[in-house]
Amino acid sequence: MKRILVIDDEQLVRTMLRMTLEEAGYAVAEAADGDEGIRLYNEKGADVIITDLVMPEKEGIETILELKKKHPDVKIIAISGGGRVKPENYLTVAKSMGVRHAFAKPVEKEVLLRAVAELCGE
Repeated sequence: MKRILVIDDEQLVRTMLRMTLEEAGYAVAEAADGDEGIRLYNEKGADVIITDLVMPEKEGIETILELKKKHPDVKIIAISGGGRVKPENYLTVAKSMGVRHAFAKPVEKEVLLRAVAELCGE
């Protein structure tokens, strides 16, 4: 079973993503911030990481940089609802850092599942 790590500071978003992914047959781990996400990835790994970009503590961009530095082949999907600027600005930065897919929130279920399946090699 493929393992997905969801990093988002919003509990409701994590729950919705977990439910969607588990219904599709994935094992899901959750982290409330970038530091926790990095720790979980280092301890247990994941086939794909889905991370929010605007979070307190460690921002998604910082999280991606740290993960890519230690694990260059890590597969990441970035999601963002924006913050002080439009989500597209954050998503463009994430794509330039090697993120394979970047989506504005709310993400359509089918679009997200296609991206996860592609990164999992399904």
